[in-house]
Amino acid sequence: MPYYTADQTRWERNAKVLADVFCALLLAIFSVVFFGWLGGLLAFVVVEACLLAVDWLVPSKDDAAGVVR
Repeated sequence: MPYYTADQTRWERNAKVLADVFCALLLAIFSVVFFGWLGGLLAFVVVEACLLAVDWLVPSKDDAAGVVR
């Protein structure tokens, strides 16, 4: 899935980046609080990798039918 779609305005794109940064900071803070420094950073990296993988694998409306990435 593309990070930006063709019909998004500049404001929507900037807001999306800011929201992603804010959510990543919250995830990092919570993981460090619950699992300590080492475990929290490891948990944060694993969760972020999974979220990015899902974003990359989910097809968008602009992809052709049956497209394989």
